[in-house]
Amino acid sequence: MKELLEYLARALVDKPDAVRVEVIESEKSLILQLHVDPEDVGKVIGKQGRIAKALRTVVKASAAKEGLKAIVEIVD
Repeated sequence: MKELLEYLARALVDKPDAVRVEVIESEKSLILQLHVDPEDVGKVIGKQGRIAKALRTVVKASAAKEGLKAIVEIVD
């Protein structure tokens, strides 16, 4: 899931080298913290949060296949 989120985020931003994902694990859930350049935060969030919602939906679907719960946090 980390690789999936990194791949999707890198495709959206102007500075793909600044994209990184930190994973915080617990028993049945994952918190994925997406770090991007401060100038690219708007591109990752999108108008009215639509892109962020889409990213969360894709990651949650991927996590559900593995029986996990995933939470995506966007951090600059």
